[in-house]
Amino acid sequence: MIRVNAERLWSTLEMMAQIGGTPAGGVTRLALSEEDRIARNLLRDWALDAGFTCDVDSMGNMFIRRAGKKPQLAPVMTGSHVDTQPLGGNYDGVYGVLAGLELLRTLNDNNVETERDVVLVNWTNEEGARFAPAMLSSGVWTGQFSEAYAHARADIDGITVGEALESIGYRGEAPARAFPVHACYELHIEQGPILEDEAIDIGLVRAAMGQRWFTLTLDGFAAHAGTTPMHSRRDALTAFAELALKVEEIGYRHAPDGRATIGMAQVTPNSRNVVPSRVVCSVEFRHPAQAALEAMEAALHKVAESLSLRGVLALVERIFDYAPIAFDAECLARSEKAVAELGYSSKPMVSGAGHDACYVSKIAPASMIFIPCVKGVSHNEAERILPEWSEKGANVLLHSVLSAAQES
Repeated sequence: MIRVNAERLWSTLEMMAQIGGTPAGGVTRLALSEEDRIARNLLRDWALDAGFTCDVDSMGNMFIRRAGKKPQLAPVMTGSHVDTQPLGGNYDGVYGVLAGLELLRTLNDNNVETERDVVLVNWTNEEGARFAPAMLSSGVWTGQFSEAYAHARADIDGITVGEALESIGYRGEAPARAFPVHACYELHIEQGPILEDEAIDIGLVRAAMGQRWFTLTLDGFAAHAGTTPMHSRRDALTAFAELALKVEEIGYRHAPDGRATIGMAQVTPNSRNVVPSRVVCSVEFRHPAQAALEAMEAALHKVAESLSLRGVLALVERIFDYAPIAFDAECLARSEKAVAELGYSSKPMVSGAGHDACYVSKIAPASMIFIPCVKGVSHNEAERILPEWSEKGANVLLHSVLSAAQES
């Protein structure tokens, strides 16, 4: 039973981590930034050096292809993303891409001919850190968003996705449109503590939580902090404080699977001696059950309405929504077989995070494979994995993909 070259995989991870590396040992490699351009070029060079082709579509998605014996058959796909959060970690996303590259190199090393092509993809702007929403380009590729909508998304400096693609030279000519896929696997760090806590090698991801993102605008009235009596104030910030606690309550109300988060807030005019007139904030809900997401959103609207008692008007805008995902049973069965043959331990899991495979699953059979990460820390410079975890995940990916690629 063939295995990946674990040392080569770890070396590629360490080299990629230098691109956008931070003094604290993490990485900032935002989508379509200069750092992203350098990382893409390195990935492309590695692929071409190994004899693979690399095509780029109009969303900057990179498709690295190792030819099989029957190119007329739908290929098997794997991959993830190389963009990161600001001050993020070295493995979120990029581990899945580089393990996919290692998979292709291992097939070369062992002179394995597959029936089907194997395609490694690097999806653009998975994180949504620079351009919202997340998973933007896999969303376009699978028909969830229009290309025009995606190209018009702008960052905080007003630079659009279309402009950023042009600036780094990764706006391809081919439309971002799905082609037939026989099976798709995404390998990823867990981004949570379960696998490490339970000393389990592999998570076999059977489902992913649905998500809903909102922008809330709370409008009060700016007033002098010294001359305005407390009973006369329409303080947007104290209304926000009430909102934040009620959002937390909504999360607890839907425990253990529910998640409720406010991650961003902007206060206007943001002066120490002015009663705040406006707060704009994010609210995010996650849950694996659609009915629960509906209930959480309804509760948010009730909280927003209740803020009128403070003289504050709250506007709720839903900006992102996708339903819970059930992954493909046959894809999972191939991974279960690989785990058993490799002698690893595993458990079925639900992903609390969104991933590009969630969108791919809407148009093709797909599933995910998780490995542990230290203390469950992710989206943080302290994000870490162990080399042996990296190796085991890549081996499961190798044999899951190889099994599918040999099917005629």
